[in-house]
Amino acid sequence: MPRIIKNREVIEDQWTLLPAEATLQDALDCKQPIVPLALWQAHPAELRQVPALGVWLDSDELVEDLAEDLGVFSLIALNFPAFTDGRPFSSARLLRERYGFTKEVRAIGDVLRDQLLMMQRCGFDAFAIRNDRDPHDALRALDELSVQYQASWDAPLPLFRRRTAVSQPASAAAAI
Repeated sequence: MPRIIKNREVIEDQWTLLPAEATLQDALDCKQPIVPLALWQAHPAELRQVPALGVWLDSDELVEDLAEDLGVFSLIALNFPAFTDGRPFSSARLLRERYGFTKEVRAIGDVLRDQLLMMQRCGFDAFAIRNDRDPHDALRALDELSVQYQASWDAPLPLFRRRTAVSQPASAAAAI
């Protein structure tokens, strides 16, 4: 069984990532399938019967196409076909910020250690690291930087605003 990073732990993956050419029967034969978007769009009524269902989007597919169905999915995987393709970063932010998706958002495809922290800051909470990489080594990347200057989906204020918010109550108390 493959290993993934989820919620800052290396665990055995319980899900089955189906290929783009998967059929409805392939999905129904799995306990926890992650189906391609095209299969979901072709068979939503049948797939709604699957108790634990995930869907994956390629980098050129839009999160907006799932907006009305987000409650059906336990997991949404976003594919990085190449490490140079950053469109899934935006898709993860949209899922978290615009659509309020609180379940698992997983990075799949060409997922490399150097990108994990930024992926996490965009809303990913699970990472299927490439098979030729060590997930335990990749996990360490999430703790290599202790301070981030920019805002993120889970820390919406940039550093200078966070510092101002912390220092204002002390300033106000000193003025009294």
